[in-house]
Amino acid sequence: MKPSILIVEDEAALATMLRYNLEKEGYRVAEAGDGEEALTAVAERKPDLILLDWMLPSLSGIEVCRQLRRRPETRELPIIMLTARGEEGDKIRGLNTGADDYMTKPFSLPELLARVRALLRRTQPVPQKGQLAFADIVMDLAAHKVTRAERAVHLGPTEFRLLQFFLQHPYTVFSREELLNAVWGPDIYVEPRTVDVHIRRLRKALNGEDGADLIRTVRAAGYALDLEGA
Repeated sequence: MKPSILIVEDEAALATMLRYNLEKEGYRVAEAGDGEEALTAVAERKPDLILLDWMLPSLSGIEVCRQLRRRPETRELPIIMLTARGEEGDKIRGLNTGADDYMTKPFSLPELLARVRALLRRTQPVPQKGQLAFADIVMDLAAHKVTRAERAVHLGPTEFRLLQFFLQHPYTVFSREELLNAVWGPDIYVEPRTVDVHIRRLRKALNGEDGADLIRTVRAAGYALDLEGA
């Protein structure tokens, strides 16, 4: 069965255009016209991905994203934010709130569809078995769970794949471009600064209140999973 997508958009013409093209690709599509309606729709039937407009009546897209990320059942729900706000600071704010991707209006429809496909691939990986471990971090691939010192670590889909890649290649320094290619995929364009945002989110989740930081920043080179910074 094709994945389901919830469009949260108050511009009727844009919502209709998105629905038409997504359904043409075979996706099951639902719509919500404001933030409150979006939260209700997700509670009633959780979609596989949300296209979320920033500027919404009653409750902004940023607040919708924030509330979904607070709930255990929607913490890992893939979200692409759509907005007319194109400044870098706005993009970083959207990603920091918990969005997995960000597109500025007006956007290319083929690019949006490519990003939808790429994000769904990342968040619905082929089932794997076994565990990956480094220091006190353990990733259970079959259960899709992470613990650190036996404490449950809650990660979004992109952070999970980022950590999985680091665990598969400990002590190796990767540039932002290499991480984008390995985690986001070579067929999608994402700004290198996006990596920094997800690294910060991964660090925050892994380190908790006082955990040692195992992700080392190598100036002008990139990032590595390493005991040196711990």
